[in-house]
Amino acid sequence: MNDALLEISDLRATFGGLHALDGASFSVARGKTTGLIGPNGAGKTTLFNCVTGLLPQAAGRIVFDGIELLGRRPESISRAGLIRTFQLARGCARMTVFEHLMLYGPGQTGEGLVAGLFAGARVKHEEEALREQAWAMARRLRLDHVLDNLVPALSGGQKKLLEIGRALIAKPKMILLDEPMAGVNPTLVGEIAGQLEAIRAEGITILLIEHEMALIERLCEEVVVMAEGKFLTRGSFADVTSDRRVQASYLGRTRA
Repeated sequence: MNDALLEISDLRATFGGLHALDGASFSVARGKTTGLIGPNGAGKTTLFNCVTGLLPQAAGRIVFDGIELLGRRPESISRAGLIRTFQLARGCARMTVFEHLMLYGPGQTGEGLVAGLFAGARVKHEEEALREQAWAMARRLRLDHVLDNLVPALSGGQKKLLEIGRALIAKPKMILLDEPMAGVNPTLVGEIAGQLEAIRAEGITILLIEHEMALIERLCEEVVVMAEGKFLTRGSFADVTSDRRVQASYLGRTRA
């Protein structure tokens, strides 16, 4: 695709004799929300781990915004603008919501020892700006009333919102979301969906793993289907859910 932000080609990952990814290939269009679906064991989360540098032993090609990612460390990938969330949103157990948001501000001068010692005015200015960003993000996500709470005290939905917030604080070009609605109270599912729609409206590309098909239909302009570590098909929600191969491998039904 000419407008692809992420291109995955012949991606392979093996654990012992298990081929978790067996030649998966697809691309993700820039500025859109793409759903990634498939049965358990299809290789979706393993693919996320490869893309974000957590499985450096993977083979194939992963190109993000013109940059080859295989062999890069996770921090290098995140600095390039590719950020992910995790299905189990634990956060930093001994940090408050506000501290957690502050942690992910990119390019902070004070993180370097020499600059931290000799660039005091600049460090102070950057920290004040980051505080404003963190406060604004908390208000946006409706977490401002729990800013001083430790992360383990949050509800499942609040933890997922905080995951989204720290991803946005990092100023991403693209976010990989691994089941952002898993374990979330139904009351907050709509809130999270609304936040994801707002992110898309800002031009940030999203690749979303989600098992709830109503949410895939609501949020995703395109859907990619994986099965047995391979690409199966792609298209609109209507296209993929009417595909007999998808019905057989994932949706558990076929049409006469």
